[in-house]
Amino acid sequence: AEHPYSHLIDTLEHGGLKFFNPQKFNDPRYDKLPLSIRVLLEAAVRNCDGFYTKEGDVQSILDWQQQQNKAEVPFSPARVLLQDFTGIPAMVDLAAMRDAVAKHGLDPSLVNPKCPTDLIVDHSLQIDYSKWFNQEMELIRNKERLQFFKWCSKAFKNVNVVPPDIGAVHQVNLEYLSRVVQISNGFIYPDSVVGTDSHTTMINGLGILGWGVGGIESEAVMLGQPLSLTLPQVVGCKLLGTINPLTTSIDIVLGITKHLRQAGIAGRFVEFFGPGVSQLSAPDRTTIANMCPEYNATVSFFPVDQVTLKHFKKTNFTQEKLEVLESYLKAVKLFRSYEDPSEDPEYSEVVFVIEINLSSVVPYVSGPKRAQDRVAVSNMKEDFQSCLDEKVGFKGFNISKEKQETRVPFLHCGQKYELAHGSVVIAAVISCTNNCNPSVMLTAGLMAKKAVEAGLVVKPYIRTSLAPGSGMVTHYLSTSGVLPFLSQLGFEVIGYGCATCVGNTAPLKEAVVDAIKQGDLVTCGVLSGNRHFEGRLCDCVRANYLASPPLVLAYAIAGTVGIDFEKEPLGVTPEGKEVYLCDIWPSREEVQQTEEDTIISSIFKDLRGRMEVRRRTFITAPVFFHDCVTEVPPPQSIENAHALLFLGDKVTTDHISPAGSIARASAAAKYLQSKRLAPREFNSYGARRGNDAVMTRGTFASIKLQNRFIGKSGPKTLHIPSGQTLDVFEAAERYQRDGIPLIILAGKDYGSGNSRDWVAKGPYLLGVRAVIAESFEKLHKNQLVGMGIMPLEFLPGQNADSLELSGKEKFTITLPDTLSPRKQLTVTVGSSLSTTRRLHTVRTLFH
Repeated sequence: AEHPYSHLIDTLEHGGLKFFNPQKFNDPRYDKLPLSIRVLLEAAVRNCDGFYTKEGDVQSILDWQQQQNKAEVPFSPARVLLQDFTGIPAMVDLAAMRDAVAKHGLDPSLVNPKCPTDLIVDHSLQIDYSKWFNQEMELIRNKERLQFFKWCSKAFKNVNVVPPDIGAVHQVNLEYLSRVVQISNGFIYPDSVVGTDSHTTMINGLGILGWGVGGIESEAVMLGQPLSLTLPQVVGCKLLGTINPLTTSIDIVLGITKHLRQAGIAGRFVEFFGPGVSQLSAPDRTTIANMCPEYNATVSFFPVDQVTLKHFKKTNFTQEKLEVLESYLKAVKLFRSYEDPSEDPEYSEVVFVIEINLSSVVPYVSGPKRAQDRVAVSNMKEDFQSCLDEKVGFKGFNISKEKQETRVPFLHCGQKYELAHGSVVIAAVISCTNNCNPSVMLTAGLMAKKAVEAGLVVKPYIRTSLAPGSGMVTHYLSTSGVLPFLSQLGFEVIGYGCATCVGNTAPLKEAVVDAIKQGDLVTCGVLSGNRHFEGRLCDCVRANYLASPPLVLAYAIAGTVGIDFEKEPLGVTPEGKEVYLCDIWPSREEVQQTEEDTIISSIFKDLRGRMEVRRRTFITAPVFFHDCVTEVPPPQSIENAHALLFLGDKVTTDHISPAGSIARASAAAKYLQSKRLAPREFNSYGARRGNDAVMTRGTFASIKLQNRFIGKSGPKTLHIPSGQTLDVFEAAERYQRDGIPLIILAGKDYGSGNSRDWVAKGPYLLGVRAVIAESFEKLHKNQLVGMGIMPLEFLPGQNADSLELSGKEKFTITLPDTLSPRKQLTVTVGSSLSTTRRLHTVRTLFH
C-alpha cells in the first residue's frame, strides 16, 4: 500500500538517497520544534503504518507546543543496544520464545529481532586480584556466557555481537556503532537508539537521540513494537561565557548536573543551545550527556554542528560520508549553528543560563553518598569533618567527637600502617562518564608521570584500578608515554568495562577490613565514575566520592580525603622535600598539546583480545514461557494477599535488584553452594542475570533495604502467618507453596535509579502481584506492567500511615471486567482472621 506520507519523500542531491522531508508539510510549527522533537517526528512519519503509528500520532508531534506532556506517541528507534548484563536475559528470553514456538509445532527460526540489535559482550568486569599484590589477575570467568553469545550471533538474524576486549557499551557505541544517519533500502534517516543501560544517553553528545530503557521494553522494540512515551517537555539549557582553561570537563559536568537537578527536570528532554556550546568539544558533550541519569532527565541532546563534524573527521567517517551526512541534516534542519540565535527553537522552558568565567569555577568532587552533593576541593577537608559530625542522613555519619580521632594500626606485607576516618582504601579510574574524554585521562597520566618523577607513591593497601571504557584509552595513554607511570602508582589496566562503579571491586585485604571494623571507621572510596551509593563499592566503605581522574590520583597519593591541597603537601620525597598538588598538576596547554599529538584516527581501529573463562551456572532457561498459551486470559482479582515487604520512600532499583558481588550469607549464595561452587566462584549478580534462580534469590537482597517489618536494614522480612523472620526469598517461597498471593507496600518514588529488567522480573517470580505506593518512577512502573504486576497508587493525601496500615493485614484487590489508565480500584483490607476491617481505594497507573 502507498505510504500515507509519500508526498513528503524527497531526494538528496548529494548521493541521490531518498528521505522523508518534514519541511514539505509547509507548516511553520516545524521550524519552532526542538531538534530532538524533530527526530521523533521524522521517525513517526517514516514508520506510519496505521497500526502501531497513526497519522494522528504524527500530527500530535507536529503540534508539540500544545500536546507536550499530554499526548502518548510511539517512537521506533533505528537500533537497539544491549550490554552483557542486560543482554543475557534478553537473548535468553528470545531463545526461550523459540522453545515455546517449537512446542506449538512452528519453526523456531521465525523468532528474530526485527529492529537491528547490537550486543556488547565486554561491559561489566569482576576484579579479583591486582598485580599490585603480586597475585594472578582473573578478570572475566564466564565461558558459558561467551559460548551463548557466540551462538546468538549465528542463530539470530539482525543481531550483531561485539566480541570481548573491545570496550564498554558506551565507548563502543560512540566509537564504532554511532552513525548519526542510517541508510537502508535507498533511504536516509536519523540514527537513534534505545539501550539497556541508563547511560545510553552518552550518544546524545554526538547529536544522536537515544536513552536507556528496561530489558522488557528493549525486547519489545527488538520484536518490532515501538516505544510508547508521553510527548516530552523539552527544557532548553543555554550556555554562555568562556571556559576557564584550568577547569576540567568533569567540573563542567558536575556544575551542570547540580543546576539541572535543582531545576527539577525529571522525565523531560534537555536540549543545549547558546554560543557557549561551541566551546565544548565532542568528548565534553558526551561526558555531560552521560551524566543525564544523575539529574533525572530522559535525554541531554546536543544537535550536530561543525564541532561534531570535526570530531568525526578524526574517526572512521570518510569525507564522502561526512558530506552526505551534512547535506541530509541541513535539508531536514537537524544541523545548527549555536552562534546564530535565529536558529534557536522554542522550548518548553529555558531553565537557566550558565556563565562560566575564569574566577568562579573551581574543581569539585561529589559525595559522600549522592552525585548532586558537590564539594569544592578547597573545602573538602572541612566538609568531611562536618559529615562526621552530622546525624546519619544524605551526608552525615554521626561519629562522636571522642571517636573522631581514632587511629587503628595494622600490618600489610610485613609493614605497619594505620587507618583513620577519611582514609582512602579504594581509588578507581573507571570507564563510565570520564574516560570518554581524553583531556581528563591525559591530565591524570601526565600527573602520574610527574608524581613518580618526584618520588611520590600510593600506599600498597589501597585498592587501585584503571578500567578504561575501551582500548582507545589504553592506546593514547600508551602512545603518550604515561601508562607506565600510572602502573607504577598501582593504576594498571585491568580490562575494559564497568567494575568498581557497579560494586565489582576486588575485596579489600582482611587486615584493612578488620581495622575498619575495629575502629568503626568511615573510610573512603574515590572514583571517576557516576555511581557511589553507600555500601555499593564495598559494604565496609561508607564514604565515596566522585572525582575527575587526576583528583582520584591525588587523593590516592595523599591517602586521605582530609587534606587541604592548597596548604598541605601530597607527600614527601625520599630527600625530605614536600610536594604539593600544584607541583605535579599539568597545565591546560601541556594537556592539549599531548592530546593533539596522540588522539589521532588510528586509535579508532578495531582491537583484538583474549579473555579467560570459567565454570557453568550463568545461564538457564527462564520460566516465563513454561505456561505459554495462545490466548491471553483476562486479569484476575487478587484475593487475601499478604504484604511481602513494607517499604518507605525512595526505594531504588539497587534495593530491588542489587548489582555487585553476591554476599556469602545470601539466598543466592546458598543456591550456588548447593551447585558445588566455592565463594570465589560466585561472581556478581550482573554476571548471572541469565540465571533466573540466582536473580530471583537476589531480588530485595540489598544490605541497605529498609523493611518496616524488621526495623533495620538488611534483606529480611516477616513471614506473617508464622511470625518468623526470613530471607525475602525464603518467605516468598513459603507464600507461593501455600498459594498465597503477594503485594508490596511502599512510599514515594518507588523504583527510581538504574533501569534493569530484573527489578520487575524478580518480584514477579517471587509471587508479587501488585505494588501499592504513593508514587512510582515512570520507567519502573512500565516495567511492572510489562511483567503483569499492577502498579497501584494511593489516592492523593493518603499513604499506609494515614490509613493506619500495619502491613500485616490481608489485601483483596477487586478488578472490573475492563481496565483503563488511572482507574480507581477497591482494595478490601482485612485482619488475619479475614474479617473486613476497612475499605480503601487506590488507583491503577497502567500505560
